[in-house]
Amino acid sequence: MNEALRRSRASVLAALIRDTFQEARARWLFWGLFGLSTLLIAIFLFVLRIDIVQGAISIMGIAPTTHQVDIRKFVNISYAVVSIVLYTWGTFLAVFASSGLIPSVLEAGRISLLLSKPLTRTMLLAGRYAGNVLVIAANHIYLICSIWIIIGVKTHIWELRFLLAIPLSIFIFAVLLCVVVLIGVVFESAALSVMISVALMLISAILAQRQFMMKLLDSEWSRQLWMACYWIVPKVYDLGAALRQIILHEHQTDWVTPLWTSALFGMVVLSGAMYLFQRRDF
Repeated sequence: MNEALRRSRASVLAALIRDTFQEARARWLFWGLFGLSTLLIAIFLFVLRIDIVQGAISIMGIAPTTHQVDIRKFVNISYAVVSIVLYTWGTFLAVFASSGLIPSVLEAGRISLLLSKPLTRTMLLAGRYAGNVLVIAANHIYLICSIWIIIGVKTHIWELRFLLAIPLSIFIFAVLLCVVVLIGVVFESAALSVMISVALMLISAILAQRQFMMKLLDSEWSRQLWMACYWIVPKVYDLGAALRQIILHEHQTDWVTPLWTSALFGMVVLSGAMYLFQRRDF
């Protein structure tokens, strides 16, 4: 009985994920994401028509036969810069593209139809959330792997750490999507969910300058308030900085703390969204 119930729930969840993909295609969000990613890849290919390795040799004024380590360092820096650009671009674009997929399911006629089917509200929201994450994950894998292959073919230096941009970008998007879901459930506003998610990204960058601010703030309560806000807000900036440091082989990188605090934020927000969704009267 339990096995049959698990299979039934799995099939319902798979159906909800397929429905999310179909709506993303119907709204041209899916193709728009891949189109913009393809455009970015094409621009990157055009820029790399200049030989990056020979360019590094010329700019740095070094001999290629005796300074291979310097060339590798230059390419690793290029990998790090590109990874941050893709991380930021991908996260912003993903939030913008996904913002309308949550409120659309709450439209009067559609939500009544969905709730008439044999599925719980928690499963409905979870399926929608998982579908959104998978749509964005497919685009991130396509974009980042393509850039990695281009740089690798061009420079003959294959930095596997660059691919960490894929799980980190998907993770931080999954965290911000929890905010999109909560705003969608409460206000049913795609625009508001984008504004708040982007605001969190910007606030994260400001709050991350905590060491500087601890010296600047002159009262203990203000320092405590700053640190409290820092620990609450998802660490978008910190994870991007950690990605850069990992690619550059800077081993004193704390990526675990921003990871688990951001995950905790996401779980709390998503749980709140599901609780409110359960209590709403449709």
